[in-house]
Amino acid sequence: MNLSAGGRRILFATDGSQGSATAEVYACGLARSWEASLTVMRVLEFPSGLDPENPVNRLYLAELMKQATQELVELKARAAGQGVPAETKIATGIPSEEVLAAATGEEPDLIVVGTRGRTGLAHVLLGSTAERIIRAAPCPVLAVRAGRYEGDSGGGTRHSPSSIQRILIPVDFSDCSLDALEYGALVAQRSKASIRILHVLEPVSYGLDFTLPHVAKRDHDRTAITKRLSDLTAALTSAGLVSDFVLAGGLPADSILNEAMAPDVGLIVMGTHGRRGLSHALFGSVAEFVLRTSSCPVLTVRSQKFHPGHRPVLGRPSLPSNM
Repeated sequence: MNLSAGGRRILFATDGSQGSATAEVYACGLARSWEASLTVMRVLEFPSGLDPENPVNRLYLAELMKQATQELVELKARAAGQGVPAETKIATGIPSEEVLAAATGEEPDLIVVGTRGRTGLAHVLLGSTAERIIRAAPCPVLAVRAGRYEGDSGGGTRHSPSSIQRILIPVDFSDCSLDALEYGALVAQRSKASIRILHVLEPVSYGLDFTLPHVAKRDHDRTAITKRLSDLTAALTSAGLVSDFVLAGGLPADSILNEAMAPDVGLIVMGTHGRRGLSHALFGSVAEFVLRTSSCPVLTVRSQKFHPGHRPVLGRPSLPSNM
């Protein structure tokens, strides 16, 4: 795929809800700043076990199609008013499956979706379209929580794409988090934003004697981690990016959410392993907990997308084959 200027593509999945209306602001804003085209997709939700030719079902789908068509016409006009070229498409089926199929076929650089931030038993049993997309998407996904744009007292206009001053990127030095940092650097370059790297020192269980070797090792680890964070920051600075780092203590998700409350932080970029199955249902992941509760939009990176001439900022020996 050609990712040179003018060749970038963003896929925006909308369902006409308030969450999608908030995400639309980001999809159009990023398409404009990235000089990317925009594909707006609406899925008419229809379970695969039902017969679309049944008279009642045909009437139901026809009404959905009429409503979706009108909404997409209006959305395309709004995008055009902002100088963003957009095309629209409508599919029928399970929303997450249809969006993933479109992403596989069209190879966008970024998927933008809205999320309601559900938690609890309903989330475990039903999941969410956004999280299903994140777990299997072939490119990074930006999830924008409903009600976090203009007029929202919890976030206000500081979370509009035009005011993203700083990007928060949690790093635990795993390949997953370093992939996110590499991609976050690209987003920062395109958005003219600075970067704050966050590393969280999780609580440690000591022996009953609280012996000195434990304390000495903890101090040694902190020194080594600070050095690694300084090296990452220096690499970003060498690439022309304004950056700093924060070393915090506590639980990862809590520390990330706390740091994201800074007035100048407008976006969180996180790596995700895309776990599935029972382990995911029982334990979840830090990335998805942040996704459900953060007042900032969260850009998750499971698969990086770079243009052919991309030069790694971090100087790592290898990058994924989908560059």
